[in-house]
Parts: sequence; structure tokens; C-alpha cells
Amino acid sequence: MKPLVCDLPYPSDENLLPDIRSGKIIAFAYASQKSELTAILQYVYHHFHFAEINADDAQTLMSIATAEMTHLDILGKTMLKLGVNPRYVQCPNTDIYFNSSAVSCSKVPAKMLMDDIQGELNAIADYQKMLFVLKNEQVAAIIQRIVLDEQLHLQTLKEMLEKYAK
Repeated sequence: MKPLVCDLPYPSDENLLPDIRSGKIIAFAYASQKSELTAILQYVYHHFHFAEINADDAQTLMSIATAEMTHLDILGKTMLKLGVNPRYVQCPNTDIYFNSSAVSCSKVPAKMLMDDIQGELNAIADYQKMLFVLKNEQVAAIIQRIVLDEQLHLQTLKEMLEKYAK
């Protein structure tokens, strides 16, 4: 499955030095209630339900899920290089483990897409907040590149919604 991503390279994480502060900032995008992990689970779930409605739209959702998997991989590797263990916890250095309670379990096409759109809007807003406080320019470049994909997902979902919101 090809991920739905912009046709631009991701900035390298080579030469990243330990930076616990930056690692903790990006950790919330890794495995919190509004994280890449939540997005992956939600898109896969919605993919299953769209498979019964429209195979092409189901594939698009799986392509977005695959892109979010790429983001999870990038964030995890970046966190490791920054000195933060990429555990599936709500906050670094705690034992409050990730749970899937924030995953939308809607089965109505328009509602699923609206929930996915809201997820992308939340992701973009949260990444923008991270960029405001990140001092590490190399990490900021990685986050900015991920935002471009999230904006593409948002546009794609809005276009899909036009078919189902009638």
C-alpha cells in the first residue's frame, strides 16, 4: 500500500544530538489521544467500514493510514535519537499507557469522514503548537514536513466528504 504523502523528501534525522526537551515535545504526536497512533487505528477502522461502501475510498483511507504509519516511524526514530524512549504512553517518563478510547467508531460515511477531518485539523494545530515551542531547527523541519502530509490528508478527506454529505 502506497502512503498518501507529498512528493517531497523528509528531512534527515542524521546528526541529531540528544535533546530531551524536543523529544518530549514531539512525544505527544507519537502516542497520545490525538497522536499518529490514534490516527492509524481510526483510519484502519474506517477503512473496514468503507470497504463495504466504496472500495476506492476505503483504499484512500488505508493510504492515509499508511502515511500516518510513516509519521509514527519518523517520530519514534527521532525521539530515540533525541534521547526519549518511544513508548506507547500518554506522556514520556510515565506509566500512563496509550489506549484507543479516542478512536472514532462511527459507521456512517459522512460522520467517519468528519471525524477524520477533525483529527487532521487537530494534528495540524498540535504540530503548529510544537513548532512554536521547538528550539531545535532540525526537529522543527521534520515536523514541518509531516504537516504538509497532514494538509494533503485534510484536502483529500474534504473532497471525499462532498460525495457523502449530500
